[in-house]
Amino acid sequence: MDNARLFAAAESARESAEAAARQIQRQLERLDALRSIDVAITGSVDLRVMLAVILDQVTARLGVDAAAILLLDRHSHRLTYAAGRGFRTAGLAHTDLGPGECLAGRAALSRTTVRAPDLRREPGYTRAALVAGEDFVFYIAAPLVSKAELQGVLELYHRAPLEPDPEWLAFLDALASQSAIAIESAALFDALKRSNAELEAAYDLTLAGWSRALELRDLETQGHTERVTAATVRLARAMGFDEAALVHVRRGALLHDIGKMGIPDAILLKPGPLTEEEWAIMRRHPSYAYELLAPIPYLRPALDIPHYHHERWDGTGYPHGLKGEAIPLVARIFAVVDVWDALCSRRPYGEPWSPDAARDYLRARAGTEFDPAVVEAFLALDPPPEADWPAAAPESRNDPSRAATDSRRR
Repeated sequence: MDNARLFAAAESARESAEAAARQIQRQLERLDALRSIDVAITGSVDLRVMLAVILDQVTARLGVDAAAILLLDRHSHRLTYAAGRGFRTAGLAHTDLGPGECLAGRAALSRTTVRAPDLRREPGYTRAALVAGEDFVFYIAAPLVSKAELQGVLELYHRAPLEPDPEWLAFLDALASQSAIAIESAALFDALKRSNAELEAAYDLTLAGWSRALELRDLETQGHTERVTAATVRLARAMGFDEAALVHVRRGALLHDIGKMGIPDAILLKPGPLTEEEWAIMRRHPSYAYELLAPIPYLRPALDIPHYHHERWDGTGYPHGLKGEAIPLVARIFAVVDVWDALCSRRPYGEPWSPDAARDYLRARAGTEFDPAVVEAFLALDPPPEADWPAAAPESRNDPSRAATDSRRR
């Protein structure tokens, strides 16, 4: 008898220990689920990634067959399907609920968890047609609320009866709270991205306006900036610049002549040759560009073209007399495009050169005025450079004085 009691006590102790171990294991798993969502919040700003992590954790840790997240549209105030796990059909993807509609709408409106022990007999679930063939029985909807703001609703579905205990429900609340924070974080980041994109677009429109204002001042070069900007970006891309760098290439090309704002009209628009004193003033415009743009942090990465595009490969350029690869690559790229445009565009003081003549001009000055590798890359573009200069005249006469005149007009 004593042995029997001892055996029973030992068995009871063993079962209690096993139950405690299982409890600890569940708690560890649930803490790991919350940590996984935390990592998703801090490690990604992609809403799709966050929702995938949330749904994976919800279905695994709460032991349900399927789960869906409905997000609240701030403008229409309606709940729409955003993501799901475990569904056999795509019916729920058509969910579009107003406040109070269906069980999810009630959970959103009341901001409390709404449960249906048997979905098959639940008149409040008005989307039965959308889950036809899913064979769901148990259903529960938890509102996703962060900082008193409703973000959406988390829906759980199970194909068998389920009797959640208080611990299960408390964990659902914890998952819903973390999920709401994750969704709010992604929404805030998306809003910030949109604001930044709008601000960037406004900046770029301002830059384009500056370049058009300069061209209106000197009608002889109208359209020049638009052409050289497009061609410079195309050549820089062909030479390996990534898309982030090309943003600054474009801005630099748009602003390449911004320094001419400091050149008096009497010099800039003078119809005849410039005197040495006037040339000295004209050559200040790259320095003026630097002084104008350098104080603007947003434009510093775009400074190389306005500041250095009149430097020459052999060191005889201005304003600093830089030589070879000491000249920033983007400025060497622009210099080739700029001269090509000057030669291949129709101007009041001369007809455009033929593409072949312009090619010969660039090749002849590769290694003195221009970086030979840049000239080679430019002439190898496909489609060829002349495709972007429809004004080029195949039979134009090659007037050497035209290049000298355009060296000041650029």
